[in-house]
Amino acid sequence: MSEHRSANAFRLIVTGGGTGGHTYPALTAIRTLQKRLSAEGRALEVLWIGTADGLEARVAPAEGIAFATVATGKIRRSSNPLKMMSAANMKDMARVPLGVAQARKLVADFRPDVVLATGGYVAVPAGLAARMCRRPLVLHEQTVRLGLANRKLAGSATRIAVSSESTVPLLPEAVRSAAVVTGNPIRPEVLAGHPDKAVEALGLYGFDRGLPTVYVTGGAQGSQQINGLVRDALPWLLDRANVIHQCGPDNVEELRRHVAALPASSAGRYYLAGFVGPELPDVLALADIVVSRSGAGTLAELTALGKPAVFVPLASSAGNEQAHNARHLEEAGAAVALLDDVTADRLRDAVGPLLVDPTRREAVAARAQAHGRPDAADRLVDVILSAASS
Repeated sequence: MSEHRSANAFRLIVTGGGTGGHTYPALTAIRTLQKRLSAEGRALEVLWIGTADGLEARVAPAEGIAFATVATGKIRRSSNPLKMMSAANMKDMARVPLGVAQARKLVADFRPDVVLATGGYVAVPAGLAARMCRRPLVLHEQTVRLGLANRKLAGSATRIAVSSESTVPLLPEAVRSAAVVTGNPIRPEVLAGHPDKAVEALGLYGFDRGLPTVYVTGGAQGSQQINGLVRDALPWLLDRANVIHQCGPDNVEELRRHVAALPASSAGRYYLAGFVGPELPDVLALADIVVSRSGAGTLAELTALGKPAVFVPLASSAGNEQAHNARHLEEAGAAVALLDDVTADRLRDAVGPLLVDPTRREAVAARAQAHGRPDAADRLVDVILSAASS
């Protein structure tokens, strides 16, 4: 790797992944840094350290980014210390020193200007290796509270980039001075959608543009919970709104059978899709209200766009993070959070006031936008560049 280096190239190691929440912010930061350096006539050389079975193993090579794997140990959380000592945890913990040794060799050979860690258990070996090789380490935390990997690395970090002001007081006091609020990087194309393009791309000609449009999504795979809530509330919803429902590829047939009985007058206002791809920015531009999970990436996109949202957090998310995210925005009047026992009636109660009262919708939208940080990728690049010269 070292033979083909241009003299003034900026060298970055990125580590993190497993899920889109850790992977896509890293990718957006890489693209933004590349653009910034290119304007100065400088090249960017990147090595991504990840796991063979994480999302990053597909994303990095598809982007032409050099990719290397290290041994990792996934620590299964439990409040019971004895369960933490399970055979699976013990076996995985034994892999951590091997991963650190592998990461140390990669860092020593690549000689990065900065190591950027975005979370996920794969970030721990490379983050520790950065400290051993005396390379600046920048952590990026997408959620309100530090994830497990970033908590382990916080003491080694040159800078800790966080997505929310409310994260800073939650940091250990000794590392607070290293914190910088950047926001969570979002893909720039998300901000560039156009409502009419969604109508054209998806053929939404039965939509009544005099009514608000609700976009429902449970993430790429869909969500059985959200699909069930919307199915049960659908006749009520379609009396008051147009609905675009991204249900996950495996759930289309079952929902299609269920909605076959809808009267023709309202069926034209319902669009069912297994997956929403390149047209997502246009769909978000058309949507007046979004019903979704409350992962960090979703929050970052919806607040940057100023979209009123009704969040149905994934109960099993690590450290109950999605519920924490949703509650955080609800307390600011910037969203509605549906927690605990969620029913179709509760969904109606949450969405109803936003559908019938445009003024209320606008107020929630404005408060959501106040939490948005559309320039987060640029802010994170500022932190990376300043860490390199510190």
